[in-house]
Amino acid sequence: MIARVSAWSVLLAAVLLWFGTVPVDSRAARGGPPGEGKTEVLPLQKAAPAVVVVEGPGGEEDLRKQIRAKTGVSGLGAATDLFSRAPEGSYGFIDPRTLGMALVSQSPDFMLQRVPPAANAFEVHKLADGSGLLVGFVSKEVLPQLTPVDRPHHIRLALHSNPSDTAPVIAAVPIVKLMVDRIPVRLDPKKADSPVFLDMDLQGTANRKSPTRAQ
Repeated sequence: MIARVSAWSVLLAAVLLWFGTVPVDSRAARGGPPGEGKTEVLPLQKAAPAVVVVEGPGGEEDLRKQIRAKTGVSGLGAATDLFSRAPEGSYGFIDPRTLGMALVSQSPDFMLQRVPPAANAFEVHKLADGSGLLVGFVSKEVLPQLTPVDRPHHIRLALHSNPSDTAPVIAAVPIVKLMVDRIPVRLDPKKADSPVFLDMDLQGTANRKSPTRAQ
C-alpha cells in the first residue's frame, strides 16, 4: 500500500512539474478568450521612404541625367499627360505654382509636361512601380537626415528647383510622403523665372493617396 501511494505521489509531482513549464494564458485560465491576457507588442515603425540622392560633381543637366539613370526613367512620350496616365518609368516637368497647389490641396493627380514649362519647373519621376518622386536640390547639411537609417519620423526640408551654392545636391523624394502647406517661393521675387524653393515636411510614412491609372 505504501509503495502504491509513493508511486502516485511521484506521478503527481511529475505532472505538476510539467504544467509548471508550460506558459499559461492568464486570461484564458479565468475563462476569457485566449490571447487577451498576453503582453501586447507595439507595432514597429514602418521603414523610412526611399530617397534617391546624387552627391557627385557636375552641372545641373549632368546631375539630372545621373539621377534619372538611378531611378530608371526616360522622357515623357506625350507633350502633356496626367501623372496617373503617364507610363511607368518616365519623367516630366511641372510648373512650380501648379505643383504647390496640387501638394497643398493634396490632389492625387496633376499634369506633367515633356518639356519644362519654365526655367524653375520641378521634375517628377514615375517609377516602375507607379510611385512618384519629386526632384529638386537640397543643402549638404540636410543629407544625413535623408538617409533611411538615420532619418527621424519626419524632417523639415527646403527643396529647390535649381542648384545653387546653398543647395548643390540633387535629390528625389517620394511624393506620397510630402506634407506641404504653402506655394513655392521665388528666391528673387522680382524675377518670374527665378529659382524657387518649396518648404515641406518629409514624413516617415505615407500621408496622401497615390494617383491611380485611369481606366
